[in-house]
Amino acid sequence: MNHIIFGKDDNVYIGFIIKMLIILFFFVVFTYSMSKKMYSYLVPISYLQTQTLTIIGLALIHIALVWISIAQFQMSNSWRIGIDEENKTKLVTEGIFSISRNPIFLGMIISVLGHFFIVPNALTFFLTITTYIVIKIQIRLEEEFLQKQHSHDYVNYKLKTKRLL
Repeated sequence: MNHIIFGKDDNVYIGFIIKMLIILFFFVVFTYSMSKKMYSYLVPISYLQTQTLTIIGLALIHIALVWISIAQFQMSNSWRIGIDEENKTKLVTEGIFSISRNPIFLGMIISVLGHFFIVPNALTFFLTITTYIVIKIQIRLEEEFLQKQHSHDYVNYKLKTKRLL
């Protein structure tokens, strides 16, 4: 079974944008680690370049990684990237999913924020805001799909559990 599904037009478009954002984040890390002169073109936000924010950023990334790993483990066979309209999956509402309906997306947002704290510049600021917006759109697409697939069970789950936190 393929766990990476991008079929619907909106879903395909969002998937493409997410891939581009990931590539740009790697570009920032590469630029930061290779050359101060090249990094200066990303317009560093110098007053945010502190050891405290770097440590906070590293902590956020590590917490997010653990959080996402737990969420993926708890989803088991229901875990997908994208919307899988061909295979009905179990609605996971226990564990981390009793705290957040979208813990993986929450972890991604926390990770991106941590990345911004580590290398604060105009591009990472733009990427952080854009990632948040794109994730919010993807969440709404997935919620619409889950409501169709799980009907009353998903409606009841939405009443008990917040979208992110």
